[in-house]
Amino acid sequence: MAKKIFVGNLPFTTTSEELKEVFTAYGEVITAKVVTDRISGRSRGFGFVEMEPAAADAAIGALNGQDLGGRPLRVDAAKDRPPR
Repeated sequence: MAKKIFVGNLPFTTTSEELKEVFTAYGEVITAKVVTDRISGRSRGFGFVEMEPAAADAAIGALNGQDLGGRPLRVDAAKDRPPR
């Protein structure tokens, strides 16, 4: 089963494809999505990546705090959304 990773503090110019490229160095990326504002379509500065568990753990360890576009990334295991 895939593991979902939260990626925060992304530069607002980062695309989902660029996010996927960054994580591909640590294993196969199943999905990569930069979250955008519904109205303006602009990036909200965070996204999610899904990878196999071993690759996800390696990516979290290696990329947390690393610089991307002048901003230190915040990379952590995604938490489940609380029910509304």
